[in-house]
Parts: sequence; C-alpha cells; structure tokens
Amino acid sequence: MMDTAVEVSRRVRPEKKLCADADGETRQCPRTTTAAVDPVSKVLGDDNLLGEILLRVGFPTTLVRATLVRRGWYQLASDRGFLCRFRELHPPRLLGFYIDTGLVWPKSMAVLRFVPMLPQPPEFAAVVRRMASHNFGTREVPWIMDSRNGSIFTRHRERRELSYGVYHPLCPERGIDDIPPLPSAQDRNRLNFGAILSKEEGNGLSYFYVLTELTNQTENFTLRVYMLQGSVWCLHTSATAQLHLPLPKAKVVLVDNKIYMVVSPADDIIVLDLTASSLSRIQHPPGVKYDCFHTFLSWADDPSGVYVIHVNGFKLCIWLHKGDNWLLVDTICLHEMCVNLRMLDNMLEDEHSGHCYVCHAGDNAEFVVLQMCGCVFYLMSRTGHSVNWLRRIKITSLMSIRL
Repeated sequence: MMDTAVEVSRRVRPEKKLCADADGETRQCPRTTTAAVDPVSKVLGDDNLLGEILLRVGFPTTLVRATLVRRGWYQLASDRGFLCRFRELHPPRLLGFYIDTGLVWPKSMAVLRFVPMLPQPPEFAAVVRRMASHNFGTREVPWIMDSRNGSIFTRHRERRELSYGVYHPLCPERGIDDIPPLPSAQDRNRLNFGAILSKEEGNGLSYFYVLTELTNQTENFTLRVYMLQGSVWCLHTSATAQLHLPLPKAKVVLVDNKIYMVVSPADDIIVLDLTASSLSRIQHPPGVKYDCFHTFLSWADDPSGVYVIHVNGFKLCIWLHKGDNWLLVDTICLHEMCVNLRMLDNMLEDEHSGHCYVCHAGDNAEFVVLQMCGCVFYLMSRTGHSVNWLRRIKITSLMSIRL
C-alpha cells in the first residue's frame, strides 16, 4: 500500500528540470512559476490598444454603448483628440431630410416631414424612427432655418409673435433651447434679407445671423453679422458694399471664418472675413450666371474655398474656388442619369421636365438635391453619380440631418 502511494506521488510530482551552466555541467534549475496572463485583459487594460479598437466600431451609436461598459472607456472615448480621429475615419452619415411644404399647401395640409435615406444600417433603425416621430410641439409648422450636428434652428409663430428655438431630435431629453428674437433692420421699409449660419466651435455650435439691408435703391447695401452669445445677439462686424441691382433672396454660406454671399446676378460673390472684418469679391465661375433657383453655394473643408453648384437645363456643374482660381470638379448630365427612371414612372415625360431646380446641397458638395416635375431627387454628386428618387412632392425648404 505504501509502495502504491509513493508511486502515485512520483507520478503527480512535477519533474525537475535540468539546465547547463557555463562550464557545460548540468544542475537542477530553480523552479519558476509564471501566471497565465488573460490576453483580453491585457488588451483592454492598454489604453493605446483599446483606443484603436474603439476607433473601429464603425457607428457613433455603437461607440456610445461601448462607453457605458466602464468609466475608463468613457474617459477614453470622450477625449477631444479621439473624437476627431473617430470622425475622420467615420464621417457623419446622412440620416435623411426634413421637407417643409408650408408655403405650397394650405395650413391644414402643411407638414414638416422627415424622409430617411435608405438603406440605413440596422444600428440606426431606432434613431431614424426617433427622427420621424419627433414632435416639434407647435401648432404651426415651424420653418427650419439651419441644421447641423442633429440640431435644428427653427422659427414659428406663436399667436402674432415670431419665436425661435433649437431642437435636438437625436436627444429629445434635451428639450428646446429658446433663442432670443433676431435683430431687425434699421429701416423695415427698405429691402432686407437675413440668414442663420452655424459652425462647430469647441464642444458645441456657434450661431450667426447675417442681415443685409439695402441702404440706397441704386448703389449700396449694408451687411451686418450678429453672433449669439448666451441669450443675446451681439454685433460681430458690419460692412457696406456696392450693389447694382435690387437685392433678391441671397445665397449665404459660412466657411471657417469667411462668409460667402451671392446677392444678385450682376454681382460677384462677396466674401466677408470675420477675423479681419474686411470685404472682398470673387468672380463667378466661367459661364455661370447666378440664379436663386439654379445656383447653390456649398461649404468646403478648405477655409480658402467654396463650392458653386449650378444647373442649366439637364447639365449640372460643380465648381470649387481655391486660392484665386476656379476648378471644374464635375459635370453631370442629368438627362442620361434619369433615363432608367422613365421605366419606373412617366413623370419625366411631363412637358415641364426641362425645369430643374437646386433645392439643397451637402457640405463639400457631397450630394445635391434637385426638384423636377414636382419630384425630389437625391444625387450623390461626388461618389459615382448615383441618383435616388425621394418623394413626388413640391417643397419650399429642405434641411439634411446627419449622425
């Protein structure tokens, strides 16, 4: 019995390892034990490796869920530098458009409709439903004046007074941010025009109000720029420029610290530098004559540039102003692209199909929304020229929403 126990103990006891010293003699090596390291813990405990993993989750909704795992993940994912890298790898995805029909149909039929871009990944299904079901809480359909980063700047009428606010459909728990009344023209009897512009600054958005007022019916107009600071509109800068024709509805876009504005067919594009408070002019692209229905300005990621999108008949041209020159980025024949759509509907056979209007354009001229024959078309202008039919509906304004 004793012999059996000794034999078992010999089999269970680990063998002693022998190692050779410098003289070639073998001797017993000291026993060392190394605890197995969990590879998952090793990776997740390294902020550099974890950061690279979180950068590749693909969708902002997935990133938000990942930050709920533990405090360290939240601190890493909320870092400003990390978020900048994440946005470079995963640019904001177009969720859809808010279409405003308020000025076309009677009030009883007017709607503010969210039209999602399809298909969307399953991860965005809940977000799209939230956008489509969002209630703006006003009896009158609000007028969308600006949208960026899921924030919507609106104007609506409460009884006889105009009210302004910023909604956050992606985060309805934030409610509405009340905005003070916009500055008014010094002389309301003179022709004037105002536009809301926004840009990303710090952790939020900065809002600007551009107000143009015709000071002399034949020569000059005054341009004033106000910036929203807290609950007050403060005058940022003002300038006076010459104008040869009455001021129509202007096209205005804010690129970095420069405001680009087209005010009339006979004038060049006016550039107001907010930093230097100086005015300059650039000529229209060759062969382009400004028209508020056929010409659109688009934000460019280059502070010195701006896109001009112009449609003439069924020909759409995209120009980029960089430095002192115009570069023709793309020329698109809309008629050829819409031929296949004739098989789906005979709407393009309408006698008015020759009238094509630019409704909206994305930053960097990434996409263009066109209206033809009472239909709205979404054109991926920079990625393969694919065209999608959105809605057979007339619209008065359209704003894109991104995530």
